[in-house]
Amino acid sequence: MNNFEFWNTTKIIFGAGQIASLREQIPAGARVLITYGGGSIKQNGIFEQVTAALEHVTWFEFGGIEANPHFETCLKAVDLAQSEQIDFMLAVGGGSVIDATKFIAAATKHSGDPWDIIETFGAAVSDALPVGCVLTLAATGSEMNPTSVVTRAATHDKLFFNSEYVRPRFSILDPETTYSLPPRQVGNGVVDSFVHVLEQYVTYPAQAKVQDRFAEGLLSTIIEDGPKALSEPHNYDVRANLMWSATMALNGLLATGTPGDWASHLIGQELTGLYGLDHGQTLAILIPAIWTYKLEQKQAKLVQYGQRVWHIQETEPEKIAQQAILLTRQFFETMGVKTRLSDYGLDESVIPAVVAKLNEHQFTQLGEHGDITPEDAANILKLAL
Repeated sequence: MNNFEFWNTTKIIFGAGQIASLREQIPAGARVLITYGGGSIKQNGIFEQVTAALEHVTWFEFGGIEANPHFETCLKAVDLAQSEQIDFMLAVGGGSVIDATKFIAAATKHSGDPWDIIETFGAAVSDALPVGCVLTLAATGSEMNPTSVVTRAATHDKLFFNSEYVRPRFSILDPETTYSLPPRQVGNGVVDSFVHVLEQYVTYPAQAKVQDRFAEGLLSTIIEDGPKALSEPHNYDVRANLMWSATMALNGLLATGTPGDWASHLIGQELTGLYGLDHGQTLAILIPAIWTYKLEQKQAKLVQYGQRVWHIQETEPEKIAQQAILLTRQFFETMGVKTRLSDYGLDESVIPAVVAKLNEHQFTQLGEHGDITPEDAANILKLAL
Protein backbone atom coordinates (compact mmCIF):
# COMPACT_ATOMS: atom_id res chain seq x y z
CA MET A 1 0.00 0.00 0.00
CA ASN A 2 1.29 3.45 -0.92
CA ASN A 3 1.58 6.34 1.55
CA PHE A 4 -1.48 8.59 1.61
CA GLU A 5 -3.32 11.43 3.29
CA PHE A 6 -7.11 11.35 3.59
CA TRP A 7 -9.24 14.36 4.40
CA ASN A 8 -12.91 14.93 3.60
CA THR A 9 -14.87 17.68 5.28
CA THR A 10 -18.23 17.40 3.48
CA LYS A 11 -21.12 16.81 5.86
CA ILE A 12 -23.52 14.17 4.53
CA ILE A 13 -27.18 14.34 5.55
CA PHE A 14 -28.80 11.15 4.30
CA GLY A 15 -32.37 9.92 4.14
CA ALA A 16 -35.99 10.61 3.30
CA GLY A 17 -37.28 14.04 4.28
CA GLN A 18 -33.82 15.48 4.92
CA ILE A 19 -34.25 18.40 2.52
CA ALA A 20 -36.03 20.15 5.38
CA SER A 21 -32.70 20.27 7.24
CA LEU A 22 -31.50 22.97 4.83
CA ARG A 23 -32.74 25.53 7.33
CA GLU A 24 -30.06 24.36 9.77
CA GLN A 25 -27.25 24.23 7.18
CA ILE A 26 -27.40 27.70 5.61
CA PRO A 27 -26.87 30.77 7.82
CA ALA A 28 -29.87 33.02 8.46
CA GLY A 29 -29.84 36.11 6.28
CA ALA A 30 -27.69 34.53 3.57
CA ARG A 31 -28.18 35.48 -0.07
CA VAL A 32 -28.47 32.12 -1.79
CA LEU A 33 -28.35 31.23 -5.47
CA ILE A 34 -30.19 27.98 -6.22
CA THR A 35 -28.85 26.29 -9.35
CA TYR A 36 -30.57 23.50 -11.25
CA GLY A 37 -30.84 21.85 -14.64
CA GLY A 38 -33.76 21.45 -17.00
CA GLY A 39 -36.48 22.20 -14.48
CA SER A 40 -37.68 18.72 -13.49
CA ILE A 41 -37.25 19.73 -9.83
CA LYS A 42 -40.20 22.08 -10.31
CA GLN A 43 -42.36 19.21 -11.54
CA ASN A 44 -41.52 16.55 -8.95
CA GLY A 45 -41.83 18.67 -5.81
CA ILE A 46 -38.13 18.97 -4.97
CA PHE A 47 -37.94 22.72 -5.66
CA GLU A 48 -40.94 23.28 -3.41
CA GLN A 49 -39.25 21.33 -0.60
CA VAL A 50 -36.04 23.31 -1.03
CA THR A 51 -37.65 26.74 -1.01
CA ALA A 52 -39.90 25.84 1.92
CA ALA A 53 -36.73 25.20 3.92
CA LEU A 54 -35.19 28.53 2.89
CA GLU A 55 -37.63 30.92 4.53
CA HIS A 56 -34.79 32.28 6.66
CA VAL A 57 -32.70 33.44 3.68
CA THR A 58 -33.04 35.51 0.52
CA TRP A 59 -32.84 33.23 -2.48
CA PHE A 60 -32.51 33.57 -6.22
CA GLU A 61 -32.58 30.88 -8.89
CA PHE A 62 -30.63 29.98 -12.00
CA GLY A 63 -31.81 27.11 -14.18
CA GLY A 64 -30.92 25.61 -17.53
CA ILE A 65 -27.57 24.02 -16.64
CA GLU A 66 -26.78 21.41 -19.27
CA ALA A 67 -26.06 17.71 -18.76
CA ASN A 68 -22.46 18.59 -19.61
CA PRO A 69 -22.40 22.06 -18.05
CA HIS A 70 -21.31 24.75 -20.46
CA PHE A 71 -18.72 27.33 -19.48
CA GLU A 72 -20.80 29.91 -21.32
CA THR A 73 -23.92 29.10 -19.27
CA CYS A 74 -21.94 29.21 -16.04
CA LEU A 75 -20.72 32.72 -16.84
CA LYS A 76 -24.34 33.93 -16.95
CA ALA A 77 -24.79 32.55 -13.44
CA VAL A 78 -21.57 34.27 -12.35
CA ASP A 79 -22.99 37.60 -13.56
CA LEU A 80 -26.16 36.98 -11.53
CA ALA A 81 -24.20 35.96 -8.43
CA GLN A 82 -22.07 39.07 -8.60
CA SER A 83 -24.93 41.49 -9.33
CA GLU A 84 -27.09 40.09 -6.51
CA GLN A 85 -24.18 39.83 -4.07
CA ILE A 86 -24.75 36.12 -3.55
CA ASP A 87 -22.87 34.67 -0.58
CA PHE A 88 -23.96 31.00 -0.70
CA MET A 89 -24.42 28.59 -3.63
CA LEU A 90 -26.96 25.75 -3.44
CA ALA A 91 -26.84 23.10 -6.18
CA VAL A 92 -30.07 21.12 -6.58
CA GLY A 93 -29.49 18.35 -9.09
CA GLY A 94 -27.03 15.72 -10.21
CA GLY A 95 -23.32 15.87 -10.85
CA SER A 96 -23.55 18.29 -13.76
CA VAL A 97 -25.42 20.87 -11.71
CA ILE A 98 -23.02 20.39 -8.80
CA ASP A 99 -19.97 20.67 -11.08
CA ALA A 100 -21.32 23.85 -12.63
CA THR A 101 -22.08 25.29 -9.21
CA LYS A 102 -18.54 24.63 -8.05
CA PHE A 103 -17.20 26.51 -11.05
CA ILE A 104 -19.66 29.38 -10.53
CA ALA A 105 -18.63 29.57 -6.86
CA ALA A 106 -14.96 29.88 -7.82
CA ALA A 107 -15.46 32.16 -10.84
CA THR A 108 -17.60 34.61 -8.84
CA LYS A 109 -14.59 35.26 -6.60
CA HIS A 110 -11.98 35.15 -9.39
CA SER A 111 -10.63 38.48 -10.63
CA GLY A 112 -9.09 37.26 -13.88
CA ASP A 113 -10.28 35.30 -16.88
CA PRO A 114 -12.63 32.56 -15.54
CA TRP A 115 -11.16 30.05 -17.99
CA ASP A 116 -7.91 30.34 -15.97
CA ILE A 117 -9.63 28.16 -13.37
CA ILE A 118 -9.94 25.34 -15.89
CA GLU A 119 -6.63 25.85 -17.69
CA THR A 120 -4.70 25.65 -14.41
CA PHE A 121 -6.74 22.62 -13.24
CA GLY A 122 -7.80 24.70 -10.23
CA ALA A 123 -4.46 26.21 -9.24
CA ALA A 124 -5.82 29.69 -10.01
CA VAL A 125 -8.57 29.35 -7.39
CA SER A 126 -7.80 31.31 -4.23
CA ASP A 127 -11.33 31.74 -2.90
CA ALA A 128 -14.89 30.62 -3.63
CA LEU A 129 -18.42 31.05 -2.38
CA PRO A 130 -19.50 28.24 -0.04
CA VAL A 131 -21.34 25.40 -1.79
CA GLY A 132 -24.12 23.15 -0.53
CA CYS A 133 -25.88 20.38 -2.44
CA VAL A 134 -29.23 18.65 -2.68
CA LEU A 135 -28.46 15.55 -4.73
CA THR A 136 -31.09 14.23 -7.14
CA LEU A 137 -29.07 11.73 -9.20
CA ALA A 138 -26.72 8.97 -8.01
CA ALA A 139 -23.74 9.02 -10.35
CA THR A 140 -20.74 11.31 -10.17
CA GLY A 141 -19.84 11.59 -6.49
CA SER A 142 -19.35 15.34 -6.99
CA GLU A 143 -21.41 15.93 -3.85
CA MET A 144 -18.50 14.80 -1.67
CA ASN A 145 -15.35 15.80 -3.56
CA PRO A 146 -13.52 18.94 -4.76
CA THR A 147 -13.66 18.18 -8.50
CA SER A 148 -15.65 19.90 -11.26
CA VAL A 149 -15.91 19.19 -15.00
CA VAL A 150 -16.98 21.96 -17.37
CA THR A 151 -17.37 22.08 -21.17
CA ARG A 152 -16.48 25.10 -23.28
CA ALA A 153 -19.03 24.60 -26.03
CA ALA A 154 -17.44 27.07 -28.42
CA THR A 155 -14.21 25.07 -28.64
CA HIS A 156 -15.49 21.57 -27.72
CA ASP A 157 -13.20 21.42 -24.68
CA LYS A 158 -14.42 19.35 -21.75
CA LEU A 159 -11.96 19.71 -18.86
CA PHE A 160 -11.82 19.42 -15.09
CA PHE A 161 -10.40 21.29 -12.14
CA ASN A 162 -9.84 20.47 -8.48
CA SER A 163 -9.92 22.86 -5.54
CA GLU A 164 -10.61 22.44 -1.86
CA TYR A 165 -12.27 25.85 -1.99
CA VAL A 166 -15.24 24.31 -3.83
CA ARG A 167 -15.61 21.11 -1.83
CA PRO A 168 -19.28 21.12 -0.70
CA ARG A 169 -19.84 22.20 2.91
CA PHE A 170 -22.76 19.76 3.08
CA SER A 171 -24.75 17.49 0.78
CA ILE A 172 -28.28 16.26 1.37
CA LEU A 173 -28.91 12.79 -0.06
CA ASP A 174 -32.59 11.86 -0.13
CA PRO A 175 -33.05 8.68 -2.20
CA GLU A 176 -36.66 9.60 -2.91
CA THR A 177 -35.47 12.46 -5.12
CA THR A 178 -34.29 9.86 -7.66
CA TYR A 179 -37.65 8.12 -8.10
CA SER A 180 -38.71 10.14 -11.14
CA LEU A 181 -35.48 9.86 -13.12
CA PRO A 182 -35.85 8.57 -16.69
CA PRO A 183 -34.21 5.19 -17.46
CA ARG A 184 -31.44 6.79 -19.51
CA GLN A 185 -30.25 8.83 -16.53
CA VAL A 186 -30.52 5.84 -14.21
CA GLY A 187 -28.45 3.70 -16.58
CA ASN A 188 -25.81 6.38 -17.09
CA GLY A 189 -25.61 6.98 -13.35
CA VAL A 190 -25.08 3.31 -12.57
CA VAL A 191 -22.35 3.04 -15.23
CA ASP A 192 -20.67 6.21 -13.99
CA SER A 193 -20.51 5.12 -10.35
CA PHE A 194 -19.46 1.59 -11.34
CA VAL A 195 -16.60 2.87 -13.50
CA HIS A 196 -15.46 5.27 -10.78
CA VAL A 197 -14.79 2.23 -8.63
CA LEU A 198 -13.15 0.31 -11.48
CA GLU A 199 -10.77 3.18 -12.27
CA GLN A 200 -9.33 2.85 -8.76
CA TYR A 201 -9.50 -0.96 -8.56
CA VAL A 202 -8.67 -2.61 -11.90
CA THR A 203 -5.08 -1.38 -12.10
CA TYR A 204 -2.34 -3.51 -10.53
CA PRO A 205 -1.98 -5.14 -7.07
CA ALA A 206 -0.91 -2.65 -4.39
CA GLN A 207 -1.52 -4.89 -1.35
CA ALA A 208 -4.31 -2.53 -0.34
CA LYS A 209 -6.68 -5.17 1.02
CA VAL A 210 -9.04 -2.79 2.78
CA GLN A 211 -9.51 -0.60 -0.30
CA ASP A 212 -9.93 -3.67 -2.53
CA ARG A 213 -12.66 -5.08 -0.31
CA PHE A 214 -14.40 -1.72 -0.15
CA ALA A 215 -14.30 -1.57 -3.94
CA GLU A 216 -15.58 -5.12 -4.35
CA GLY A 217 -18.45 -4.43 -1.97
CA LEU A 218 -19.48 -1.34 -3.89
CA LEU A 219 -19.24 -3.13 -7.24
CA SER A 220 -21.33 -6.05 -5.97
CA THR A 221 -23.97 -3.69 -4.60
CA ILE A 222 -24.21 -1.76 -7.87
CA ILE A 223 -24.48 -4.99 -9.88
CA GLU A 224 -27.24 -6.22 -7.58
CA ASP A 225 -29.28 -3.03 -7.36
CA GLY A 226 -28.57 -1.29 -10.68
CA PRO A 227 -31.07 -3.32 -12.74
CA LYS A 228 -33.61 -3.13 -9.89
CA ALA A 229 -33.59 0.66 -10.16
CA LEU A 230 -34.92 0.23 -13.69
CA SER A 231 -37.55 -2.37 -12.82
CA GLU A 232 -38.47 -1.04 -9.35
CA PRO A 233 -37.97 2.75 -9.58
CA HIS A 234 -39.76 3.43 -6.27
CA ASN A 235 -37.82 0.85 -4.25
CA TYR A 236 -36.36 3.04 -1.49
CA ASP A 237 -33.71 0.55 -0.36
CA VAL A 238 -32.44 0.09 -3.91
CA ARG A 239 -32.24 3.84 -4.48
CA ALA A 240 -30.59 4.39 -1.10
CA ASN A 241 -27.86 1.81 -1.70
CA LEU A 242 -27.14 3.10 -5.20
CA MET A 243 -26.99 6.70 -3.99
CA TRP A 244 -24.56 5.92 -1.18
CA SER A 245 -22.48 3.67 -3.44
CA ALA A 246 -22.08 6.48 -5.97
CA THR A 247 -21.00 8.91 -3.26
CA MET A 248 -18.55 6.46 -1.69
CA ALA A 249 -17.10 5.60 -5.11
CA LEU A 250 -15.49 9.01 -5.54
CA ASN A 251 -15.10 10.68 -2.15
CA GLY A 252 -11.39 9.87 -1.95
CA LEU A 253 -11.64 6.76 0.20
CA LEU A 254 -10.91 4.21 -2.53
CA ALA A 255 -7.98 6.30 -3.77
CA THR A 256 -6.09 6.02 -0.49
CA GLY A 257 -2.83 4.17 -1.04
CA THR A 258 -3.83 2.83 -4.45
CA PRO A 259 -2.98 3.60 -8.09
CA GLY A 260 -5.65 5.07 -10.37
CA ASP A 261 -6.26 4.62 -14.08
CA TRP A 262 -8.72 7.34 -15.31
CA ALA A 263 -7.85 6.83 -19.00
CA SER A 264 -11.48 6.08 -19.84
CA HIS A 265 -12.52 9.37 -18.25
CA LEU A 266 -9.97 11.53 -20.02
CA ILE A 267 -10.48 9.94 -23.44
CA GLY A 268 -14.22 9.93 -22.80
CA GLN A 269 -14.20 13.66 -22.02
CA GLU A 270 -12.93 14.29 -25.54
CA LEU A 271 -15.71 12.15 -27.04
CA THR A 272 -18.28 14.12 -25.09
CA GLY A 273 -16.77 17.50 -25.92
CA LEU A 274 -16.54 16.71 -29.62
CA TYR A 275 -19.60 14.57 -30.27
CA GLY A 276 -21.97 15.15 -27.36
CA LEU A 277 -22.13 11.60 -26.00
CA ASP A 278 -23.34 11.19 -22.43
CA HIS A 279 -20.52 10.75 -19.94
CA GLY A 280 -21.79 7.31 -18.92
CA GLN A 281 -21.97 6.25 -22.56
CA THR A 282 -18.31 7.11 -23.16
CA LEU A 283 -17.25 5.09 -20.12
CA ALA A 284 -19.25 2.06 -21.23
CA ILE A 285 -17.56 2.28 -24.64
CA LEU A 286 -14.02 2.71 -23.37
CA ILE A 287 -13.60 0.49 -20.30
CA PRO A 288 -13.93 -2.86 -22.18
CA ALA A 289 -11.66 -1.57 -24.96
CA ILE A 290 -8.97 -0.29 -22.57
CA TRP A 291 -8.99 -3.54 -20.63
CA THR A 292 -8.69 -5.55 -23.84
CA TYR A 293 -5.81 -3.36 -25.02
CA LYS A 294 -4.03 -3.57 -21.65
CA LEU A 295 -5.02 -7.16 -20.83
CA GLU A 296 -1.54 -8.33 -19.88
CA GLN A 297 -0.82 -5.38 -17.55
CA LYS A 298 -4.23 -5.53 -15.89
CA GLN A 299 -4.62 -9.30 -15.80
CA ALA A 300 -3.89 -9.78 -12.09
CA LYS A 301 -6.60 -7.32 -11.00
CA LEU A 302 -9.01 -8.46 -13.71
CA VAL A 303 -8.67 -11.99 -12.36
CA GLN A 304 -9.32 -10.78 -8.81
CA TYR A 305 -12.29 -8.77 -10.04
CA GLY A 306 -13.64 -11.70 -12.03
CA GLN A 307 -13.36 -14.15 -9.15
CA ARG A 308 -14.50 -11.95 -6.27
CA VAL A 309 -17.17 -9.81 -7.96
CA TRP A 310 -18.45 -11.98 -10.81
CA HIS A 311 -17.67 -15.35 -9.15
CA ILE A 312 -16.11 -16.76 -12.32
CA GLN A 313 -15.18 -20.42 -11.86
CA GLU A 314 -12.68 -20.66 -14.74
CA THR A 315 -9.11 -21.51 -13.67
CA GLU A 316 -6.99 -20.10 -16.51
CA PRO A 317 -6.11 -16.47 -15.68
CA GLU A 318 -6.43 -15.08 -19.19
CA LYS A 319 -9.85 -16.65 -19.64
CA ILE A 320 -11.00 -15.26 -16.29
CA ALA A 321 -9.87 -11.80 -17.37
CA GLN A 322 -11.64 -12.07 -20.71
CA GLN A 323 -14.84 -13.29 -19.08
CA ALA A 324 -14.69 -10.40 -16.62
CA ILE A 325 -14.50 -7.95 -19.52
CA LEU A 326 -17.44 -9.66 -21.25
CA LEU A 327 -19.59 -9.67 -18.11
CA THR A 328 -18.84 -5.99 -17.51
CA ARG A 329 -19.90 -5.14 -21.05
CA GLN A 330 -23.09 -7.19 -20.62
CA PHE A 331 -23.87 -5.39 -17.35
CA PHE A 332 -23.63 -2.01 -19.05
CA GLU A 333 -25.91 -3.24 -21.83
CA THR A 334 -28.37 -4.52 -19.19
CA MET A 335 -28.50 -0.98 -17.84
CA GLY A 336 -29.47 0.25 -21.31
CA VAL A 337 -26.06 1.77 -22.06
CA LYS A 338 -24.52 0.62 -25.34
CA THR A 339 -20.82 -0.23 -25.46
CA ARG A 340 -19.68 0.41 -29.03
CA LEU A 341 -18.96 3.65 -30.89
CA SER A 342 -21.03 2.33 -33.77
CA ASP A 343 -24.05 2.13 -31.45
CA TYR A 344 -23.96 5.94 -31.37
CA GLY A 345 -23.43 6.45 -35.09
CA LEU A 346 -19.69 7.02 -34.78
CA ASP A 347 -17.02 5.32 -36.86
CA GLU A 348 -13.24 5.37 -37.34
CA SER A 349 -13.40 8.86 -38.79
CA VAL A 350 -13.82 10.37 -35.29
CA ILE A 351 -10.51 9.04 -34.00
CA PRO A 352 -8.13 11.72 -35.39
CA ALA A 353 -10.13 14.51 -33.73
CA VAL A 354 -10.03 12.73 -30.36
CA VAL A 355 -6.27 12.18 -30.67
CA ALA A 356 -5.77 15.83 -31.60
CA LYS A 357 -7.70 16.99 -28.52
CA LEU A 358 -5.71 14.67 -26.24
CA ASN A 359 -2.50 16.20 -27.58
CA GLU A 360 -3.91 19.73 -27.30
CA HIS A 361 -4.82 19.15 -23.66
CA GLN A 362 -1.49 17.42 -23.00
CA PHE A 363 -3.17 14.19 -21.92
CA THR A 364 -0.29 12.18 -23.31
CA GLN A 365 0.55 9.82 -20.44
CA LEU A 366 -2.67 8.20 -19.29
CA GLY A 367 -3.41 5.11 -17.23
CA GLU A 368 -1.98 3.84 -13.96
CA HIS A 369 1.44 3.41 -15.58
CA GLY A 370 1.32 6.64 -17.59
CA ASP A 371 1.91 4.65 -20.74
CA ILE A 372 -1.28 5.27 -22.72
CA THR A 373 -0.37 7.84 -25.36
CA PRO A 374 -2.74 9.53 -27.82
CA GLU A 375 -1.59 6.97 -30.35
CA ASP A 376 -2.56 4.19 -27.94
CA ALA A 377 -5.90 5.93 -27.49
CA ALA A 378 -6.40 5.66 -31.25
CA ASN A 379 -5.87 1.89 -31.04
CA ILE A 380 -8.23 1.67 -28.08
CA LEU A 381 -10.92 3.53 -29.99
CA LYS A 382 -10.50 1.11 -32.91
CA LEU A 383 -11.22 -1.73 -30.48
CA ALA A 384 -14.31 0.18 -29.36
CA LEU A 385 -15.83 0.43 -32.84
